[in-house]
Amino acid sequence: MTADATTDILELAREKVLGRGEGLDHAETLAVLRLDDDRIDELLALAHEVRLKWCGEEVEVEGIISLKTGGCPEDCHFCSQSGLFQSPVRSAWLDIPALVDAAKQTQKTGATEFCIVAAVKGPDESLLSQLEQAVKAIQAEVDINVAASVGILTQDQVDRLARAGVHRYNHNLETAKSHFPNVVTTHSWEDRAETLRMVRDAGMEVCSGGILGMGETLEQRAEFAQDLAALDPTEVPMNFLDPRPGTPFEGREPLPAKDALRAIGAFRLALPKTILRFAGGRELTLGDLGAEQGLLGGINAVIVGNYLTTLGRPAEEDLELLGKIRLPIKALNATV
Repeated sequence: MTADATTDILELAREKVLGRGEGLDHAETLAVLRLDDDRIDELLALAHEVRLKWCGEEVEVEGIISLKTGGCPEDCHFCSQSGLFQSPVRSAWLDIPALVDAAKQTQKTGATEFCIVAAVKGPDESLLSQLEQAVKAIQAEVDINVAASVGILTQDQVDRLARAGVHRYNHNLETAKSHFPNVVTTHSWEDRAETLRMVRDAGMEVCSGGILGMGETLEQRAEFAQDLAALDPTEVPMNFLDPRPGTPFEGREPLPAKDALRAIGAFRLALPKTILRFAGGRELTLGDLGAEQGLLGGINAVIVGNYLTTLGRPAEEDLELLGKIRLPIKALNATV
């Protein structure tokens, strides 16, 4: 079956994505994003079938912690960690024992992944060395995979993190290439993409997603899904803009829940074999009911607890939700 004016997009997706495991292309993804409201439930049901067939039923749980918070020199317009905006987040550092304790607490929630994040354009020698020490210390005491997110990397830095034992590296593309200059001006989309290509080639898992609701068009939302698919990522975190005080985007309205659900279904159909993770902004955009719909509509991973600069739900509430809808938590040995 091929796409044409008479082909229903969900019929096409059932054959192409569910049947063959092939992601939708740009035009097909755009058609999904344009579905009427009365077809959202049908879309989510198909997206759930796709994720069960191509990813399995387990949900991966992750905790995140910031090694360095605030004072970043970049101007990402959504982010209160930038030192260029008059936002309330200011620079702070965590020590190694605190990171180990945080990893232990994260593991107790059932999480298999612990991600260390720093608000920087890229790591200097001090930060990279601290991260290497942190990974070693955590691996010595905690049975958990360690991921990292410390910005744009050089080849040498990529190699060092791989040798240190970093399991997965997160560096979000944030938005479609064509929309990126409206969101960030202090570095390029290609800077981010090149880091991710080096990470993949070094043998680390690639984690890259972004934020929906930053003024992108539906065409650009579909473009973003294709940009991500081209990277062949292990994981795509889906954030929804939570407008932060003091940032250029503070006055934007949150993405309507129906648009967010359409996007979840569309991204699953564009990325059928990828871990699709609920991340920041879902509480504001979707609430409890929407979160349940997302988990039964293509999402197969969650971040538990708080995010970097915004509050999430208590981990216990997310774990209760997974139990309520009978979705098992992925065991650590299934991710190694």
